[in-house]
This record gives sequence, structure tokens and C-alpha cells, in this order.
Amino acid sequence: MFTTYRRSAARIAAAGIATGLLAAGAFAGAGSAVADDATPSSSGATAVLDGIQSDLSDVATVATKDGKTNSHETAGLFKMDLGGGKSIYTYCIDLFNSTKPKAQYQEVPWSATSLYQQGKDRTKAGKIAWILNHSFPQVDDLDALAKTAGAGPLTKKTAAAGTQVAIWRLSDDPTAKANDPAAEQLADYLSTTAVAVAEPDASLTLDPPSVSGKSGDRIGPVTVHTNAATATAEIAPDAAGVKLVDADGKPVTTAKDGSKLYFDVPAGTKDGTATVKVTATTTVPVGRAFTGFGANDVASQTQILAGSDTTPLTAQATATWAKKGAIPAVSAKVNCAKGGVDVTAANKGDEDLVFTLGGKDYTVAPGGSQTVLVPVAEDQHYKIDVTLPDTSVKSFEGVLDCKSATTVPTTPANQPSPAGSDQDLAATGSSNATPMIAGIAIALVVLGGGAVFFFRRKKNATGAE
Repeated sequence: MFTTYRRSAARIAAAGIATGLLAAGAFAGAGSAVADDATPSSSGATAVLDGIQSDLSDVATVATKDGKTNSHETAGLFKMDLGGGKSIYTYCIDLFNSTKPKAQYQEVPWSATSLYQQGKDRTKAGKIAWILNHSFPQVDDLDALAKTAGAGPLTKKTAAAGTQVAIWRLSDDPTAKANDPAAEQLADYLSTTAVAVAEPDASLTLDPPSVSGKSGDRIGPVTVHTNAATATAEIAPDAAGVKLVDADGKPVTTAKDGSKLYFDVPAGTKDGTATVKVTATTTVPVGRAFTGFGANDVASQTQILAGSDTTPLTAQATATWAKKGAIPAVSAKVNCAKGGVDVTAANKGDEDLVFTLGGKDYTVAPGGSQTVLVPVAEDQHYKIDVTLPDTSVKSFEGVLDCKSATTVPTTPANQPSPAGSDQDLAATGSSNATPMIAGIAIALVVLGGGAVFFFRRKKNATGAE
């Protein structure tokens, strides 16, 4: 769970100071129109890890799959800050990996986590979601929960520990056992009774995060997916006459789930890009996964949402246009089921798009698209370069973290700091951040998309990024 289980020194060294697990990021480009900065996020919820709460956790015993190593670990609820006084509660689904203090996290689909790693039974993800909705803190009547589970008296500490142990048995270690008898009875009930349910919808996301087309056309659509009743939509003020419209060409300022947004680019507009920003206030659904993200960073342990607060969320997408030629929109996202990164190139121009990836040329006809899976070694820093017809290079960087580790470290388990809140657990709370492995340098995490890709345009003359 939290910092008690860490990557081995070898795994951290291999990862280096690289980005955390990436989920979905994108860029679109036509020559010099492409920005040199990180792509805006195409998904809504981000949070900062504040740590495990001492009054919402208890002791459990876990072992490696070979059964030769046991360790006493703290099992319970994390708290993450959403900003603006809002927060969420999470459980761990990445037992043998580490967290780091104040790590930044982003909401991602299950497919971008170890829940969908190669060879794993994906129904376990749905069973974890069932547990989250049928135990603490979603069920806060502890007497009723104990009665349902056939368990002894439960406290918040033991209810959280039993719930976490049940989740660990599905996500990482089937031998996990709560030390408290009532917590263990709860864990037994949850892990044997759970049935697979569907993955909850995203709180707010835009799909695709990048579109392209000719100036004079309506470019899109970008589809809004959200559980909010309504959202606002606006184009960045530097859009140079470009308007945000619906399929009929009517101006758009609001959106809802399923809304399709288009960029109306006047004919003759200089080749360029524009960004749409969609904002909604909503509650992130229980069962959504969160992964650490950032550049020049090691991955931070994957979490899954147990209790949420209403908060403002923002998602962005970009449009690129040109007068003629190939007009690419390139995006990438982690595919844990296949152990790599899917790179997708779409072409909305009037000429073939020829791009180079991994030393091989790919051709995309006008109006077509192609997705290429780039295999990536687990816990290894990767950089994927896509060279476009104008010789600009788009780069995706990250550390793939799609597999659950199985090694228990020899260092002692860290204990959580004292918590300072007794608020409604389904909404908000507080705790202190958990410490990270001594001596490991932590790089500042920066924003990206769906957990997150970075790109830069290389200048051909200098080779600089």
C-alpha cells in the first residue's frame, strides 16, 4: 500500500528520474504551429497525495507469491487533496510499489493500470469496484457492515484495514491477512462475495484530445464525456477568429455528456492551433483509478477511489489546421493489456501523411488513421519519437508501470503520521504525507493528460528540444 512497500533499489535505478505512469496525452501539429510545451490534459481530475491516515488504518500481514517472505504492513485509507479545500479517499491497488510524498495523481481508465496488465484476470478490477461500493467508507454504518459480513465489532480503523486487505487479495497478494479478527472476517466476506461490475465512467474527459483539418472547415468533433449535469466550454483567447460550434455551426458555450464540439476555422486563417477548455463541477465516481504522473520522475503507487468530494474539473483538447498538405493529429496512451504505448496518427489533409516511428515509415491516407503499438519494458524509461513530413519530431516520454511487483523489501514498514481530521469519510478528511525511500531524488511532477505524456518539437538545426 502507501510507502510501506517500495520498489527495489534496482527497479528505481532502472526507472531513473523519468515520468510516472502515463495514461493519455496528445499533440497535433502542422509545422511550426505545434507548441513546445506539455500538452493540456484531456481528462479532468488531478490530486496531490497527502498520505495514509493513522486513525483509518490498521496492521495486516502480507507475503510474496512464493510464500517465503512475510511483512507486517499498515492497511487503510489514503487522502488526496483536490485543491480548494476538497479531497478524496483512496485505497491501494499496487501493493509492492512505493508512494512518494506530495505525488501528483491523475484519474485514468483501468486499462492504463496494473489492473489490466498482460495475463491478469480483468474481472478482478470489477470485483474491486464492487467492494468499494459495499464497504467502508461508502457503507459508514459499521454495525450494519459487521452484521452483513458476519464479523465482530468494527471500528473505522479495522473496517478500512479489512477493506484494503480484500482489495489486495484481488490486486496483488491473495495471502494478505488482516491482523485484527473482525477486520479479517470483513476481508473474507468481501473477497469471497464480490462480483464484477462495470468500470465507472470518467468524471470529465475529451475524446479525442487532438483533432486536425483544413482552414475553412469545421474541425472535430471532440466528444465530451462527463457525469456532470452541465459544463462550460470555451476557446483560448488567442484562437485568432476560430469559434467553438456544434455540428450545425451554432456557437457553443456549454456542454454535457455526449456533446460534440467543433472548431470553426475561417477560410484563409494562417496555419495554427487552438485549444478548447471544458470545465465542470462534479464528484469523481467511486472506483476510478488514479496514477502518479509527471516528467523526470519515478512512478508512484496506483490508487483507486473510495470516497469523493464535489470539485471543479477541467479538460482540454487541441485543434490544428493548415491550408493544404498532410495535416496530422498524433496522440498516445498507455496500453497495459499489451504492455506498451499506442501511438495514433490521424490525417485530415489532402495528401498522404508519412510519419516515421522506430526507424520505420508509416503512410496514412487522407481521412485515415493508424495506431502503432510500441512495446515498452516494464519500469524502463522510454522516449518515443514520431517524425512528421515537415521533419518536426514529436516525442512521448514516460516510465511504463503496468505490472504488479512481487518482491517484499527488506526495509522496515513505515508507519502513517497521525491524522488530524474526523470528517465525513465519503467526502473529505486529512492526514500527513507518507515519507519516501531515503536518498531517492524526487523531481517535480508536472501536468499532462489521462496520466500524462510530454512532447517537444526538435529543432533540426540544433537538435535541441
